[in-house]
Amino acid sequence: MFAIYKREIKSYFRSFIGLLFIAATLFFVGLYYTAVNLLQGYPYFSYAISSVIILFLIGVPVLTMRILAEEKRSRTDQLILTAPVSVGGIVMGKFLALLTIFAIPTGLICVYPLIMGSFGSVPMAESYLSVLAFFLYGMMAIAVGVLVSSLTESQVIAAVLTFIILFLAYMMDSVCGLISYTGNWLTGILGCLDMYTPFSNLLNGTLDVKSVFYFVSMTVLALFLTVQSIQKRRYSISRKVFGMGAYSTGMIAAAVGIIVVTNVVLGELPASWVSVDVTSQKLYSLTEQTKEYVKTIGEDVTIYVISSEESQDVMLGQTLQRYDDLSDHIKVEYVDPNINPRFYTQYTNENISLNSLIIVSGKRNTVVDYNDIYETSYDYDYYTGGYSSDTTGYDGEGQITSALDRVLTDDVPKVYITEGHGEVSFSTAFTNALKKENTEYESINLMDYDVVPEDAACMIIHGATGDFSADDTEKVIQYLDRGGNVILVTGIADTETPNLDALCAYMGLQVADGLVVEQEEANYYRNPYYLLPTVGSGTYTAGLYGQYYVFVPFGQGILIEDEDREDISYQKFLTTSDSAFAKSDISNLDNYEKAQGDTDGPFAIGVAAVKTLEDGTEASMVVYGCEQIFTDTANAMVSGANQLLFTNTVSSFAKHETSISIPAKSYEVSYLMVPQNRAVLLGVLLTVVLPLGCLAAGFAIWFRRRRL
Repeated sequence: MFAIYKREIKSYFRSFIGLLFIAATLFFVGLYYTAVNLLQGYPYFSYAISSVIILFLIGVPVLTMRILAEEKRSRTDQLILTAPVSVGGIVMGKFLALLTIFAIPTGLICVYPLIMGSFGSVPMAESYLSVLAFFLYGMMAIAVGVLVSSLTESQVIAAVLTFIILFLAYMMDSVCGLISYTGNWLTGILGCLDMYTPFSNLLNGTLDVKSVFYFVSMTVLALFLTVQSIQKRRYSISRKVFGMGAYSTGMIAAAVGIIVVTNVVLGELPASWVSVDVTSQKLYSLTEQTKEYVKTIGEDVTIYVISSEESQDVMLGQTLQRYDDLSDHIKVEYVDPNINPRFYTQYTNENISLNSLIIVSGKRNTVVDYNDIYETSYDYDYYTGGYSSDTTGYDGEGQITSALDRVLTDDVPKVYITEGHGEVSFSTAFTNALKKENTEYESINLMDYDVVPEDAACMIIHGATGDFSADDTEKVIQYLDRGGNVILVTGIADTETPNLDALCAYMGLQVADGLVVEQEEANYYRNPYYLLPTVGSGTYTAGLYGQYYVFVPFGQGILIEDEDREDISYQKFLTTSDSAFAKSDISNLDNYEKAQGDTDGPFAIGVAAVKTLEDGTEASMVVYGCEQIFTDTANAMVSGANQLLFTNTVSSFAKHETSISIPAKSYEVSYLMVPQNRAVLLGVLLTVVLPLGCLAAGFAIWFRRRRL
């Protein structure tokens, strides 16, 4: 075998094909690496790898077309077949020679992530997993090329057939989708030839044993079939050949059966057994908090996925598989909306997206919309005047774990949101945040009630632009006297609001007249009315303090009348600078100058007041001085920080017996900071100089041998 190996290695380098293949591979990888990783600064090497996989459709047929076909055409195969080397040794020697040629550029591109690492943070485990996927895909493609080359004497036919087979294998997932959207026996068979899906699984950051075994087993099968193809040619047409042919057919059937069965068995094993999450954010893994919670589930829960299993979201599907593996009480079922389009109407009156989840227990059910699974940030484009979106996080585990707790728990706090006073409506993102905190919410007009309902864990007054009536204010104060909790978001009203002012005064607070103008540049964004208050540490700012800004457009200052009161304690967690002032005349927002009668700062923009009542219980009120603070527009400016502030505030009053809240897993990795000149220099080196060096060496060897 080693003699065959050395012969083939020398042959490929002397014929120029080997170095041509190496040069082409380095050129295409270098081209996408330069464009994607160096010039655009993306830290994921898998982006470049996934773009060059089509290289195998052209490069491998050229590389493998002569490996056995040329031997048959020139009749030199007879010399090899009569040599004291087994057919398996011949095939392995030739295959390993080809694999060595492919391993040379693969080894060189292993340096590329290290180059990226000198310009920023790079997920190395994911990068080298993508290199492994690249190598495995190429290995199997080469084995297919060797098999095809053994079936014909024509190099051209071998190249064309290899291209067709590799192209079909690359497109097989789409082909199966065209044949049947829901899948059938034919797509099940054709799916065995799908090379791209296992490749994609590895690129996603999961060391999937099933995908690795698929490539290795199919490579072994292709080489085994190559051996069988050559073996049959050792015998002439005779009775003996028939016996050998029958024996070979039986061996082929056995080999195919073993590989198919093994792949099927691996596919049925729990995902946690056969895959390792190597992503830096552990996107596919479940946290210990979720694992411990799922172990406590003693009731049956069904998770319906509004999608066919074939068209499911891959990442969400892997997450659901891990829940299914953790507990016998959790069952995941896929409902194809093309077959049962009205299934979801049993559980909700609202339209839901494809891949949404419906979680059902014996107590209640809830819906997790697919749009809430992924977090999105919006960046304002000053050229177009609009916002561009970017997926920044994956919240599959957080949403599913909260939903499980929501349908199983007996502890569901009730939040009432006032209406009828010009309040600002919450967007879907913020109402979903209430759901994730496992609270029920309901709008309430206080005119319809004699008192605030007894089951109220919290009341939210969200940006009322009209004043409360004296009666409504009295109901809220009575609720506070019972130890209630209120979240008050001030609104900008056109008239006086004495009753809302009285509600603030109950807690010793006062809203400064006008809008806050910030004079410290570090405390505003582009406009002195667009506040970036100082974020203090505490319950309400958990996960924000020291990490994120809170965006407060057109804020109102909150003043504390007497911070030394014995019956009320205060916590100012969002504050302005000392130089801020409240401008009372807001008719001209382009005027930032301080005028006579304006109130001097500093101010609180977010403050919590806790009042100790006569019976020892406590009443709480959190006041935010901005009616837009909990809107999608303000939240988008700080990548979700305002929503986290809202969630923390509600959570502090929900008082669950058990709190299950898993934060979203961030996609965001800092971009590489590659200087333009360095990027261009490296690009020229990797895309031009290195491939041309290989071509020059190959040409020199070829020209020297031709002269000899």
